Amino acid sequence: MNISLMWLIVSIVCLIVELIGGNMFMICLSVGALATALFAWCGVGIYIDIVIFAILSVVSIIFVRPLMLKYFYNKERKSNADALINRIGKVVEPIEKDGYGRVAIDGDVWKAKTVDGMPLEKDKSVKVVERESIIITVVELEK
Repeated sequence: MNISLMWLIVSIVCLIVELIGGNMFMICLSVGALATALFAWCGVGIYIDIVIFAILSVVSIIFVRPLMLKYFYNKERKSNADALINRIGKVVEPIEKDGYGRVAIDGDVWKAKTVDGMPLEKDKSVKVVERESIIITVVELEK
């Protein structure tokens, strides 16, 4: 079998494994194997191929992988409760003046209060602006 074809197969296998795992490690090996396939096609020896693969893979892991992880995975992810901020809900139990009521958001019912302490009637649409423990703070949506 042609050595450059072998490196190309290694590159494709690493890419498939990366698609399954998604930790941006195997893609670095895939890049190293692809570049090594080009060198092998030029006719350098197998020992030089192995050195090129090792060097390019390590360089890719050290320099490229952190950039890829930052680009693809460094998005701020909110916890389930923090994801409530800016969500729209409906008052299911009236919110009393300077008191509490209940708001339904996607089937979950939360204890709620208003920003200004004003009462809200049942079936009013509200937007969540804050969360403190299990109590959300809401404002009425304008119609």
